[in-house]
Amino acid sequence: MSLRPITAFTKLGGFYFLPRTLDKIRVHARGELHLDHHAFLGKGFDGRLCHFLGISYEALRLRTLAGGSDDEILHWIQERGRKTSDVDLLIWNGFSSKRGWRDDATPTLEKQKAESGLAHRADLLTFFDYYEVDEGRAPR
Repeated sequence: MSLRPITAFTKLGGFYFLPRTLDKIRVHARGELHLDHHAFLGKGFDGRLCHFLGISYEALRLRTLAGGSDDEILHWIQERGRKTSDVDLLIWNGFSSKRGWRDDATPTLEKQKAESGLAHRADLLTFFDYYEVDEGRAPR
């Protein structure tokens, strides 16, 4: 069975995408992550989020696979990563939720939409929008 990760709109500690990163790590370790996601593990949003939080993806991967709840892993991140504030949440969530909309990633988003047969979907303005539809969820 091949699974798609949870929505990018889910938050942990106020951060978009963090639960999705943890989910992808766990699902991949079980051998169930859809092949489309393998090339992006630790890269793209995963990599940017880890960099933003001040931890390495490999350390996060190992900690996640060691077990524990998302909240326990968040606590681990907060202990080892850089200290974040409400402004950091605003910056990360604003960046991540709008990525692909009128920025340097727009051509990449348009290419992925075309490759997925979604080039006609003018309502998919961001990567988060695209993920929702490409992964079979209703757009937000």
